[in-house]
Amino acid sequence: MIDLRSDTITLPTEEMRKAMCEAVVGDDVYGEDPTVNRLQEMSAEMTGKEAAMYVSSGTMGNQIAVLTHTQPGSEVIMDADSHIYNYEAATASAFAGIQPRPLPGIKGILPADLVEGAIRADDVHLPPTSLICLENTHNRGGGRVVPLENMKSIYAVACKHNLPVHLDGARIFNASIASGVPVKEFAACVTSVQFCFSKGLGAPVGSIIAGSRDFIDEAKRWRKRLGGGMRQAGVIAAACIVALETMIERLADDHANARLLADGLAALTGIEFNPAEVDTNIVMVKPTVMSAERFSGELKKRDILTGVMGPDMVRLTTNKELDHGDIEKTIMAVKEILAGYSTDK
Repeated sequence: MIDLRSDTITLPTEEMRKAMCEAVVGDDVYGEDPTVNRLQEMSAEMTGKEAAMYVSSGTMGNQIAVLTHTQPGSEVIMDADSHIYNYEAATASAFAGIQPRPLPGIKGILPADLVEGAIRADDVHLPPTSLICLENTHNRGGGRVVPLENMKSIYAVACKHNLPVHLDGARIFNASIASGVPVKEFAACVTSVQFCFSKGLGAPVGSIIAGSRDFIDEAKRWRKRLGGGMRQAGVIAAACIVALETMIERLADDHANARLLADGLAALTGIEFNPAEVDTNIVMVKPTVMSAERFSGELKKRDILTGVMGPDMVRLTTNKELDHGDIEKTIMAVKEILAGYSTDK
């Protein structure tokens, strides 16, 4: 089976499994797990933040950040296609009591003037703006890298209005490898950042939130409230340390496979997408001769799994479990499906 549904399907390496087996552990709720502490220190240093906290998932990380930065009844500015808005089960509303303010971005890029125009005036009729959320790379934007200059301009707006900025950087290392911009430079444009170990980095569990020491101290209280306090978590944190040490540079392989896939599909009639917009490891295609569900189903018959992102959009995500041969097989399968459809017609 060729699995292009997501990079979350990656399996831990043998080095990760060995590190998990041999991890030195303690009670992390007491701050006594040396492996978790080391991971948090490494993550804080890599993002240029004062402190970091290990959590079980990217969604938990994002929502703890929202809970820590905001107050019930306030409003949070975010892209209408963002993960926080679309794929986190309305947690920000259900738990934080905030009102999302979704804005129409361009492949995940929010113009700074659009963001500034959405900041609420001080009016008793309006919810006060409490936070701006960004996402880089942008999932529904097709894995696009949000340019550093765009993030800087939004951060300048936020500072002008005394607002925090949170970055859903689930795939921030993909953004860094693709653009050549160090993670620290992206993170310098936000108040807090979350990134995942369980996607392209290949670790089995976990994400990091990083920010100021005061922010992380309050975030720990929210993690506890949500039942996210883990005990001997060094068993899983050990794999994340290996991921940071060995798996970042190899993301370039996923990007190369996505480029190979994009170039191969671009030559086919019956699907639409702009191959120039493939920045990292995600290729979003729009079948023009059948529904996305049918297109994905036809690929599944050929042992290729993809993600359906809507009635007319399919996501193909390269990851470390795939090689060039898998990509070539996928291109040939798509070609066969589209040719068969033309014959049927």
